[in-house]
Amino acid sequence: MAKLADKQAINEWDIYRESLLKATSTEINESPAEKRKRIERLESNFEKWAAYYFPNYCTAAPALFHIRAAERVLKNSEWFEVRAWARELAKSIRTMIETLFQALTGQKCNIILVSNSEDNAIRLLEPYRANLDTNQRIINDYGVQRSTKWKDGEFKTRKGVSFRAVGAGQSPRGTRNDAARPDKIIIDDIDTDQDCRNPEIIKQRVDWIFGALIPTRAVNIALSIVVCGNIIAEYCCVTEMMKKADKIDIVNIRTNGVSSWAAKNSEAHISRIERTISYAAFQTEYFNNPQTEGRVFKKIQFGKVPRLLDMEQLIVYSDPAPSNSDVKNNSYKVVALLGRKNGITYVIKAFCEQCTNARFVNWFYDIHDIVKGCQVQYYIENNSLQNPFYEQVFIPLFKDIGRSKGYIIPIRPDPRKKPDKFTRIEGTLEPAHRLGLLIFNEKEKESQHMQTVVDQFLVVSPTYRGAIDAPDCIEGGYKILDENVARRQSTYRSQTRSNRRY
Repeated sequence: MAKLADKQAINEWDIYRESLLKATSTEINESPAEKRKRIERLESNFEKWAAYYFPNYCTAAPALFHIRAAERVLKNSEWFEVRAWARELAKSIRTMIETLFQALTGQKCNIILVSNSEDNAIRLLEPYRANLDTNQRIINDYGVQRSTKWKDGEFKTRKGVSFRAVGAGQSPRGTRNDAARPDKIIIDDIDTDQDCRNPEIIKQRVDWIFGALIPTRAVNIALSIVVCGNIIAEYCCVTEMMKKADKIDIVNIRTNGVSSWAAKNSEAHISRIERTISYAAFQTEYFNNPQTEGRVFKKIQFGKVPRLLDMEQLIVYSDPAPSNSDVKNNSYKVVALLGRKNGITYVIKAFCEQCTNARFVNWFYDIHDIVKGCQVQYYIENNSLQNPFYEQVFIPLFKDIGRSKGYIIPIRPDPRKKPDKFTRIEGTLEPAHRLGLLIFNEKEKESQHMQTVVDQFLVVSPTYRGAIDAPDCIEGGYKILDENVARRQSTYRSQTRSNRRY
């Protein structure tokens, strides 16, 4: 088996080398002076340097967050940055290109790459070695890099720059390049799902990072630390390293509802992934919101919904998200049709996704078609933080779309000042759910929107920091249903008050 694995590794290495050779052809008609000027010109602009020497990686224009991150690292030789970039945002590749720039231009000479295991660290270090060994543009401009010390997991260039792969928990002590101690540490993929289930493992690993790994540095030599890793748990190595970092750079797959790197990841591609995997997995991998087992709603109860005409109350409640207090990158707009009969509240129809304001308003018209002939109240959350947005954006939108439809939804704002989401959701909806008084429409069970609603219910906990806009929205509607019942059940008595003015 070992021999088969070795043969497969050699075959993969040959394929990778061949693709590098094809991608990095060089200009052979340059004079030495022209070559020197070209190199100087490229080195003065990192993004152009990266695009020239790594065309096989730089296939899409960098996003602004890529450019700013590179500027920070290359400007500050003493630096500690955590890059919690979502999957498909090239955090490992960008870090590799920056590091090779520093190595080839003489800024760093002793580089350690750390991962959750030695095997994984070696795997992550291999593209560094492959490019130094085979990239023709690097060899043409910076000379042959391969030296006699050139093996998996540890190698040294002819110019004297050393690279070493280290697994978590291994002894990094004595890591030297001649007299030079490490001046760059890359920590990549340090957390695993399994390890994060055991807080003791994380504690030991964090202690190792700050107690053994980082102290391998020299006191008087600048050290650059770059951490690449998503926040996959509420307590993990990445979250602990954030507490010490000079810069925490959290970039999700979407920013303000649109692709954070549109040149590479289209909205269609992102939406495809979102539909394919679970809400919790999507939030963990692409939004730095770790998957959390809900502590309030373990299972959602689906059931048959009575006829709409038989409902005692029908209400459409909506959360336009975000308010100024929300994490804008991760907010969902929600519109929910709720009904109540015999004390049971039914979630009849719900729309829940990250979308444009126009799409959000059109959901009201979709629901209006469902409830024709019924008495319905329409509400939109409008607390003090949302009010300017409501008046300046949503009122004109309702009017514009209403004119095109031929009628305007009679929307009314809900100005209720609300405490934090978890407190409201737990206090209002948990008792109803536990007593079987909150039922979700079984006919909507396979709807992508309803699945997102359910997924958000299932992750509700006091420590969860991801999106729970759907439970929040339904709580808002539930409260108004309660208030309507209270008003109807109230009785009033009046009489003439005696004149007490003497």
